[in-house]
Amino acid sequence: MDQRAKAKRFLELHTSGRLLVLPNAWDAGSARIFEHAGFQALGTTSAGVALSLGYPDGERVSRAEMLEVARRIASAVALPVTADLEAGYGAAVSDAVETARGAISAGAVGMNFEDSTSDDRLVDVAAQVERIRAIKKLAEAEKIAFVLNARTDVFLLAIDEPESRFDEAVRRANAYRQAGADCLFVPGVTDAETIGRLVRAITGPLNVLAGRDTPRIAELERLGVARVSVGSGPMRATLALTQRIAQELRERGTYAGFTENTPPLRDFNRLFDR
Repeated sequence: MDQRAKAKRFLELHTSGRLLVLPNAWDAGSARIFEHAGFQALGTTSAGVALSLGYPDGERVSRAEMLEVARRIASAVALPVTADLEAGYGAAVSDAVETARGAISAGAVGMNFEDSTSDDRLVDVAAQVERIRAIKKLAEAEKIAFVLNARTDVFLLAIDEPESRFDEAVRRANAYRQAGADCLFVPGVTDAETIGRLVRAITGPLNVLAGRDTPRIAELERLGVARVSVGSGPMRATLALTQRIAQELRERGTYAGFTENTPPLRDFNRLFDR
């Protein structure tokens, strides 16, 4: 499939009535592994990319660096790839448009676009709506069904009082939907009751973030969730394994951490030989 066909297919996966399970890759190698496992599409993880490059999360990686990683991932697999591009790399409408244009040029079929700033504040709804409209206008001009996943961080950042968070998240999500967003992402919610309420109150497909306490995939599908992503979780698990290997080497002088249950190099060579 070419990029436009991939974008059309990716959009369709959000309205198929089945839950889209979207793993998040941080480099070409992790993308190949997820593709080989049989997933239908991939996302990138901005935090995972940042950590893999030696940065903390939060737009500390430049736009050019982030887009280059997205390009490498999109080129490495035959699947649709959506790019996590944080808050769009700048407050101006032109910044968001430039970031979206870069994502399309990199081969991505969509992007995550969040409404929080680096100092953990929420962007004004009207300003975010204007940027979403501009991104969708660009996609129309490019004649691509570029899937905009509009993220609101009301729950993730614990904004305001707990009793007001639900209504504020719904208000923001529905405003973003009306502006043209294709999917609405509300990370930070893990209980089935609240997830179900969000599905009913939000006027478009809902994306949730998988975590320790998140309901299982079958339950999320029953609740009507359209998409579940894993964020930086797999990358952090990989780093945690590396920490354990380092500790074992330094403190015990043994090698079990990277020799037990580890495939030989030839297996990965075969996996990546395409």
